[in-house]
Formats: sequence, C-alpha cells, structure tokens
Amino acid sequence: MIGQPGVSESDEDLVALAKTGDRQAFGELIRRHRERVVGVVYRMCGDACLAEDAAQDAFIQAWRKLHRYEPKAPFQNWLYRIAMNRALDVLRREREGADVDDLPLASPNLGPEASAERTDLGEQVRRAVLALPDASRAVLVLREYEDLSYREIAETLDIPVGTVMSRLNYARKLLRTALAPVMEDL
Repeated sequence: MIGQPGVSESDEDLVALAKTGDRQAFGELIRRHRERVVGVVYRMCGDACLAEDAAQDAFIQAWRKLHRYEPKAPFQNWLYRIAMNRALDVLRREREGADVDDLPLASPNLGPEASAERTDLGEQVRRAVLALPDASRAVLVLREYEDLSYREIAETLDIPVGTVMSRLNYARKLLRTALAPVMEDL
C-alpha cells in the first residue's frame, strides 16, 4: 500500500492512487507537471493567459480521462498529448483574434538596450514558431523546448517516428527561411 502522496512516489504510483479517486495524488501530479505543461501550451499558442487556461483545461481533461491512461508511455507524455490537443483547440478558437504583437518578452533583469534587443530577437523567433503549421510546431516544441526524444514525441502525438522526423525537418527548414534575415544581422 502506498502512503500519502508526495515526492517519493513515482508518477505511476500517484496515477494508481488518483484512479481510485485520490484527489491529493492527482494534485501532486499537477504540481509536478504544471509548469512544463503550461510551457508547452504557451509555446504552441504564444499567449500566457491562453496557455494558463488551456493547461487548466488539459488537467481537467486528464482527471476525467485518467481511467483511460495505460502506463505504456510515461504519464508526462500522455499529459503532453492532452495539453497539445487543448492548445490546438485554443488556437483554432483564437486564431482570428490573436495578435502576437501584443505579447511582452522583455526581461526585467536586463538593461533597456539589451532588453530591447533580446525582446526583438525573441519576438521574431516566437513569430516564426507561431507561424509554423500546427503539426510542425507541436513536434518542434516537444523536441526543442521539452527535449523529448523522437520516440517520446511519436508516442505523445500518436504518430510514427518517421512523421516526427519529417515534420521536425520541415519546421526547421521553415524557421531557417523565416529567420535568415535576422541571422544575417547577427
């Protein structure tokens, strides 16, 4: 029997407890994965408020569908899959109203000039990433920002590894093209 949910239990132990209705165990899973899930969703949609909302929706969806989770792949990958789907849903709903120009990027720890340069470069990269097709962006975010392996990405998105590789290659090609003028200036 597993004790109180905490740092010592694995995700699988906590999932087993949560499947019996233990909300504290599920709360620990949320605590462990919240920041990264919000990060993934943010990189998909580019809006912090939308990312928070979509991540919360993803956790609600995960709680509702927890009985379907089979530990063939890590819990984190299953959760990322739900979060990516929620992010894509948010993007579909918000696509016409979204304006990447309104998103702040400046760091409070930098001087004004360095902050402005970093903000400009970061904004250009973010725009280029947000301009990618949804499927390519999802693969890129999971690989470059979350450091998932090709196999983990394939499991998370339920696509073949070859598709992961081709989408990633396509995304990188589009980014190189979009960011070529920026790179010349550097």
